[in-house]
Amino acid sequence: MSAQVAPARRRGLADEVADRIRDAIFDGTYAPGSQLREVELAEALGVSRGPVREALLKLDREGLVRGEWHRGTTVTSLSEVDVAELDSLRAALEQLAVGLVIDRAPGLAAVDAAVARMERAADAHELVRCDLDFHDAVYQAAGHRRLSEAWQAIRSQVHLFLLTRIGVDTDGYLAGIPAEHRQLADALRAGDREAALELFATHRQHAFDILTGRS
Repeated sequence: MSAQVAPARRRGLADEVADRIRDAIFDGTYAPGSQLREVELAEALGVSRGPVREALLKLDREGLVRGEWHRGTTVTSLSEVDVAELDSLRAALEQLAVGLVIDRAPGLAAVDAAVARMERAADAHELVRCDLDFHDAVYQAAGHRRLSEAWQAIRSQVHLFLLTRIGVDTDGYLAGIPAEHRQLADALRAGDREAALELFATHRQHAFDILTGRS
Protein backbone atom coordinates (compact mmCIF):
# COMPACT_ATOMS: atom_id res chain seq x y z
CA MET A 1 0.00 0.00 0.00
CA SER A 2 1.47 3.37 -1.01
CA ALA A 3 1.99 6.06 1.58
CA GLN A 4 -0.69 8.72 1.71
CA VAL A 5 0.40 12.36 1.66
CA ALA A 6 -1.92 15.21 2.49
CA PRO A 7 -2.61 17.53 -0.47
CA ALA A 8 -0.42 20.59 -0.66
CA ARG A 9 -2.02 23.91 0.16
CA ARG A 10 -1.21 27.23 -1.39
CA ARG A 11 0.15 29.58 1.24
CA GLY A 12 1.01 32.51 -0.97
CA LEU A 13 -1.63 34.81 0.49
CA ALA A 14 -0.71 34.05 4.10
CA ASP A 15 2.96 34.67 3.26
CA GLU A 16 2.08 38.02 1.68
CA VAL A 17 0.01 38.99 4.70
CA ALA A 18 2.92 38.01 6.98
CA ASP A 19 5.24 40.20 4.89
CA ARG A 20 2.86 43.16 5.18
CA ILE A 21 2.47 42.81 8.95
CA ARG A 22 6.23 42.29 9.39
CA ASP A 23 6.93 45.45 7.37
CA ALA A 24 4.42 47.39 9.50
CA ILE A 25 6.23 46.25 12.64
CA PHE A 26 9.62 47.12 11.21
CA ASP A 27 8.56 50.61 10.06
CA GLY A 28 7.15 51.42 13.48
CA THR A 29 3.44 51.22 12.64
CA TYR A 30 3.06 48.52 15.31
CA ALA A 31 5.41 49.12 18.23
CA PRO A 32 6.47 46.40 20.68
CA GLY A 33 3.51 45.52 22.88
CA SER A 34 0.93 46.59 20.29
CA GLN A 35 -2.17 44.44 20.00
CA LEU A 36 -2.70 42.73 16.62
CA ARG A 37 -6.36 41.91 16.10
CA GLU A 38 -7.30 39.47 13.37
CA VAL A 39 -10.52 41.26 12.42
CA GLU A 40 -8.86 44.67 12.09
CA LEU A 41 -5.89 43.28 10.13
CA ALA A 42 -8.17 41.33 7.79
CA GLU A 43 -10.20 44.46 7.08
CA ALA A 44 -7.12 46.64 6.56
CA LEU A 45 -5.50 44.11 4.21
CA GLY A 46 -8.69 43.19 2.37
CA VAL A 47 -8.46 39.47 3.15
CA SER A 48 -10.36 36.94 5.23
CA ARG A 49 -9.28 36.08 8.77
CA GLY A 50 -7.79 32.71 7.69
CA PRO A 51 -4.66 34.11 5.98
CA VAL A 52 -4.23 36.60 8.82
CA ARG A 53 -4.33 33.78 11.38
CA GLU A 54 -1.75 31.79 9.38
CA ALA A 55 0.42 34.87 9.01
CA LEU A 56 0.39 35.57 12.74
CA LEU A 57 1.37 31.97 13.45
CA LYS A 58 4.32 32.36 11.07
CA LEU A 59 5.40 35.59 12.77
CA ASP A 60 5.02 33.88 16.15
CA ARG A 61 7.48 31.20 15.00
CA GLU A 62 9.90 33.97 14.03
CA GLY A 63 9.60 35.40 17.53
CA LEU A 64 8.22 38.67 16.17
CA VAL A 65 4.78 38.36 17.80
CA ARG A 66 3.44 36.43 20.76
CA GLY A 67 0.03 34.84 21.04
CA GLU A 68 -1.46 34.26 24.47
CA TRP A 69 -4.97 33.00 25.09
CA HIS A 70 -5.84 35.75 27.57
CA ARG A 71 -4.21 38.63 25.66
CA GLY A 72 -4.50 37.68 22.02
CA THR A 73 -1.55 38.45 19.75
CA THR A 74 0.87 41.28 20.47
CA VAL A 75 4.12 42.49 18.95
CA THR A 76 6.91 41.00 21.03
CA SER A 77 8.32 43.18 23.80
CA LEU A 78 11.80 41.90 24.52
CA SER A 79 12.45 41.02 28.16
CA GLU A 80 15.86 41.32 29.80
CA VAL A 81 16.30 37.58 29.26
CA ASP A 82 15.36 37.92 25.57
CA VAL A 83 17.88 40.71 25.11
CA ALA A 84 20.67 38.81 26.85
CA GLU A 85 20.00 35.59 24.94
CA LEU A 86 19.82 37.34 21.56
CA ASP A 87 23.02 39.23 22.28
CA SER A 88 24.95 36.12 23.33
CA LEU A 89 23.68 34.01 20.42
CA ARG A 90 24.38 36.78 17.94
CA ALA A 91 27.90 37.07 19.36
CA ALA A 92 28.56 33.36 18.86
CA LEU A 93 27.27 33.38 15.27
CA GLU A 94 29.05 36.59 14.39
CA GLN A 95 32.41 35.44 15.72
CA LEU A 96 32.26 32.43 13.42
CA ALA A 97 31.12 34.56 10.48
CA VAL A 98 33.88 37.14 10.93
CA GLY A 99 36.52 34.41 11.25
CA LEU A 100 35.33 32.73 8.07
CA VAL A 101 35.31 36.01 6.14
CA ILE A 102 38.89 36.70 7.27
CA ASP A 103 39.96 33.18 6.23
CA ARG A 104 38.20 33.24 2.86
CA ALA A 105 39.03 36.87 1.98
CA PRO A 106 36.06 37.09 -0.41
CA GLY A 107 34.95 40.15 -2.33
CA LEU A 108 33.04 42.51 -0.07
CA ALA A 109 31.03 44.46 -2.66
CA ALA A 110 27.70 43.60 -0.99
CA VAL A 111 29.06 44.69 2.40
CA ASP A 112 30.26 48.01 0.94
CA ALA A 113 26.92 48.52 -0.83
CA ALA A 114 25.08 48.06 2.47
CA VAL A 115 27.29 50.68 4.12
CA ALA A 116 26.65 53.09 1.24
CA ARG A 117 22.89 52.65 1.73
CA MET A 118 23.33 53.31 5.44
CA GLU A 119 25.06 56.59 4.65
CA ARG A 120 22.02 57.65 2.59
CA ALA A 121 19.37 56.48 5.09
CA ALA A 122 16.68 59.10 5.67
CA ASP A 123 15.57 57.98 9.12
CA ALA A 124 16.33 55.57 11.94
CA HIS A 125 13.96 52.85 10.72
CA GLU A 126 15.57 52.82 7.26
CA LEU A 127 19.00 52.73 8.91
CA VAL A 128 18.00 49.67 10.95
CA ARG A 129 17.00 47.90 7.73
CA CYS A 130 20.36 48.78 6.18
CA ASP A 131 22.09 47.58 9.35
CA LEU A 132 20.46 44.17 8.92
CA ASP A 133 21.42 44.17 5.21
CA PHE A 134 25.03 44.75 6.22
CA HIS A 135 25.04 41.73 8.50
CA ASP A 136 23.24 39.66 5.84
CA ALA A 137 26.12 40.48 3.51
CA VAL A 138 28.73 39.48 6.11
CA TYR A 139 27.06 36.09 6.63
CA GLN A 140 26.81 35.61 2.87
CA ALA A 141 30.51 36.40 2.51
CA ALA A 142 31.31 33.78 5.16
CA GLY A 143 30.24 31.07 2.68
CA HIS A 144 28.68 28.80 5.32
CA ARG A 145 25.11 27.78 4.46
CA ARG A 146 24.09 26.47 7.86
CA LEU A 147 25.55 29.52 9.57
CA SER A 148 23.48 31.75 7.27
CA GLU A 149 20.39 29.70 8.08
CA ALA A 150 21.07 30.08 11.81
CA TRP A 151 21.33 33.85 11.33
CA GLN A 152 18.08 33.94 9.34
CA ALA A 153 16.35 32.08 12.19
CA ILE A 154 17.00 34.99 14.56
CA ARG A 155 17.10 37.85 12.05
CA SER A 156 13.58 39.13 12.75
CA GLN A 157 14.26 39.11 16.48
CA VAL A 158 17.53 40.99 15.98
CA HIS A 159 15.57 43.51 13.90
CA LEU A 160 13.19 43.88 16.83
CA PHE A 161 16.22 44.23 19.14
CA LEU A 162 17.51 47.14 17.04
CA LEU A 163 14.06 48.75 16.85
CA THR A 164 13.85 48.56 20.63
CA ARG A 165 17.31 50.12 20.80
CA ILE A 166 16.26 53.16 18.72
CA GLY A 167 13.13 53.39 20.81
CA VAL A 168 15.37 53.99 23.82
CA ASP A 169 17.78 56.49 22.24
CA THR A 170 18.46 57.83 18.73
CA ASP A 171 20.93 60.52 19.78
CA GLY A 172 23.77 60.41 17.25
CA TYR A 173 22.37 57.26 15.67
CA LEU A 174 22.04 58.47 12.07
CA ALA A 175 25.41 60.20 12.22
CA GLY A 176 27.40 57.51 13.99
CA ILE A 177 26.17 54.09 12.90
CA PRO A 178 27.18 54.31 9.20
CA ALA A 179 30.75 55.28 10.16
CA GLU A 180 30.80 52.43 12.66
CA HIS A 181 29.87 49.96 9.94
CA ARG A 182 32.43 51.44 7.55
CA GLN A 183 35.05 50.59 10.20
CA LEU A 184 33.71 47.04 10.40
CA ALA A 185 33.94 46.64 6.61
CA ASP A 186 37.48 48.04 6.59
CA ALA A 187 38.50 45.61 9.33
CA LEU A 188 37.19 42.66 7.33
CA ARG A 189 39.04 43.86 4.25
CA ALA A 190 42.28 44.31 6.19
CA GLY A 191 42.18 40.66 7.24
CA ASP A 192 43.16 41.33 10.85
CA ARG A 193 41.14 38.71 12.74
CA GLU A 194 41.78 40.08 16.23
CA ALA A 195 41.00 43.68 15.30
CA ALA A 196 37.87 42.69 13.36
CA LEU A 197 36.51 40.55 16.20
CA GLU A 198 37.17 43.33 18.70
CA LEU A 199 35.39 45.93 16.54
CA PHE A 200 32.36 43.69 15.97
CA ALA A 201 32.20 42.96 19.72
CA THR A 202 32.35 46.67 20.55
CA HIS A 203 29.62 47.34 17.99
CA ARG A 204 27.32 44.76 19.60
CA GLN A 205 28.15 45.94 23.11
CA HIS A 206 27.23 49.53 22.27
CA ALA A 207 23.71 48.54 21.20
CA PHE A 208 23.33 46.20 24.18
CA ASP A 209 24.41 48.90 26.65
CA ILE A 210 21.96 51.44 25.25
CA LEU A 211 19.10 48.98 25.28
CA THR A 212 19.80 47.86 28.84
CA GLY A 213 20.47 51.34 30.16
CA ARG A 214 24.16 50.77 30.81
CA SER A 215 25.51 53.44 28.50
